[in-house]
Amino acid sequence: MKDPGEGRLSFTEMFDLPVAVDLRTAARVLGIASTTAYRLIREDEFPCLVLRVGGRYRIPTHELMHALGIENRRLYRVDPELDTDSPDSGF
Repeated sequence: MKDPGEGRLSFTEMFDLPVAVDLRTAARVLGIASTTAYRLIREDEFPCLVLRVGGRYRIPTHELMHALGIENRRLYRVDPELDTDSPDSGF
């Protein structure tokens, strides 16, 4: 992953994020400055759920993806509906 000061995250990098991210990372994902992110939180206008943990803000990654219109679906190498190797497939 890039340094926090290196600009916006790529689409691929977003899928490598942990379950929750700090506010600076969330701001990078959204393409806004961290000062703007803090202002949006103060004004209760941040585009997704923000958790306050101690003195820090944490943003759940699935909420961040949802705010960007990216669906969080499970990906399978094989379609579970068509998997003929599963024990219950009858083969």
